[in-house]
Amino acid sequence: MCRDPFSTAAKVDTMQRLFRGTLAFIIVFAGLGTVAAVWANPFFVRMTPVGPWEFAATAMTALLAGATVALWVPLCDMRTSGTGGIASFLGIACPTCNKILMLIFGGPALLAWFDPLRPFLTTAGVIVMALAAWKAWRAFRASQAMAAPAAPSPDPSTGCSGEMVQEVE
Repeated sequence: MCRDPFSTAAKVDTMQRLFRGTLAFIIVFAGLGTVAAVWANPFFVRMTPVGPWEFAATAMTALLAGATVALWVPLCDMRTSGTGGIASFLGIACPTCNKILMLIFGGPALLAWFDPLRPFLTTAGVIVMALAAWKAWRAFRASQAMAAPAAPSPDPSTGCSGEMVQEVE
């Protein structure tokens, strides 16, 4: 009888990655949507109306963050994802609510110059986060390839490899 000794460890790793990715998605979606006041909440009041693209951008940002966290391996660099997340946040958030931007540009300049650019900033942030998720996927695949043991030749009498044969008593 053939039994893969790595299947249990692989299943546990897959479940842990799925849990981490889902948890990251929930935290980023709830945190970003609440802080950016994409939906009404008692913590933050938005001074400009929510655009039709902002909820979708919040979901895409959270989804890509969850995928990056789920696929993360020690070879990965999280700076790309962080840069994309910051760009997405600045694009999704209310421009007049951001005190740092308000101090730098002033209210009229924010509404006249920065507000029309927010969808493009958000799109750039989502693209950068997609690049980070793709890089995490490649690093994950490379780590899986390095961790995979060399396949021993199968035993012709059982059809299983010598290391995977389990005697039945």
